[in-house]
Amino acid sequence: MILTPYRRNNPLRRSNMISLFDEFFNRAFEEESNDDANFRAMAMDIMEHEKEYEILANLPGFKKDNVKISIHDNQLLIEASVESKSEEKEGTMYRCERYSGSYRRNLLLPDNADHAKISAKMEDGVLRLVIPKREATPQKEIVIQ
Repeated sequence: MILTPYRRNNPLRRSNMISLFDEFFNRAFEEESNDDANFRAMAMDIMEHEKEYEILANLPGFKKDNVKISIHDNQLLIEASVESKSEEKEGTMYRCERYSGSYRRNLLLPDNADHAKISAKMEDGVLRLVIPKREATPQKEIVIQ
């Protein structure tokens, strides 16, 4: 029996959901410890169903116009930004509170994800992404001549 050591970047481990879940769990703590205090990682759930993947991301207080979703090199990038201002005047006391910040998550999509058919919906501060699975293409056997 040959034992192969576990390596995060082993190219042989890049199967469908392994890469998505590995990136999700491995990067969760890295993104939260980012030096840029204006960016934080959003909380999210990733589920695999028979015909699709589903991602639920918490974005409380964000409007859908302030959320951007893009795909580059098989990576799904979700960015959201918010800026709010609240003022209170009472007698001679003045108080002004501002909050502005951004959330950002970058996930490696599985090889069988159908990028063209991804759908997104935002309701009650929760972003829901549905990523359909493509039919598996059979491997081609190469005949040696």
